Amino acid sequence: MVLWVFGYGSLIWNPGFDFDDKILGFIKGYKRTFNLACIDHRGTPQHPARTCTLESEDEAICWGIAYCVKGGLEKEREAMQYLERRECEYDQKISVDFYKDGNSLEPAVTDVLVFVSTPDPVGNKYYLGPAALEDMARQIATASGPNGYNRDYLFSMEKALSNISHEDDSIIVLADEVRKVLGRSTEKKVTGSDVPLKSHTPAVHISALPEGTVAVST
Repeated sequence: MVLWVFGYGSLIWNPGFDFDDKILGFIKGYKRTFNLACIDHRGTPQHPARTCTLESEDEAICWGIAYCVKGGLEKEREAMQYLERRECEYDQKISVDFYKDGNSLEPAVTDVLVFVSTPDPVGNKYYLGPAALEDMARQIATASGPNGYNRDYLFSMEKALSNISHEDDSIIVLADEVRKVLGRSTEKKVTGSDVPLKSHTPAVHISALPEGTVAVST
């Protein structure tokens, strides 16, 4: 058997598992959003981070990396165990067609696994839903957790997409807004409740995922 996994978030720059091949390409009908909560990597239950998921949109395409794991059931099992720990906030695993640049009609690979989240704030406790750009940016600018700052996750994604020459306009807009929030925070004197980052340092004492788990997403 051969396992294919599509990375559209942090898996692009930090896959974290043993794979045999990777292909740059895209999937159809999905767009990135920052509508999912992260409470154990770059956020806390008291101050959730925002992390990336995919949501359906008919004409959308999403660029990323497809990773191939082959070499037997044990190697595939190890990869899946790692991914399921890492992607614990995603409640769905779906199969999609994956396309390479230059051929948008014929899939390069079928049945590629993708971790996504149900966009339902009632049935999915991790789904935050959309928010105003400035509100979302303020949340990302100030959230932090055991694995670091939420903003660094966003900036790493922006850089990774640039490195594969397929920038996502929505990510660029959000990252620029976060920089504006950070710029404003450094222009004023920081006192009392205006110290959002340091206020979350106790969060390192919350129960975290098993060792080896890193910031999600995919």
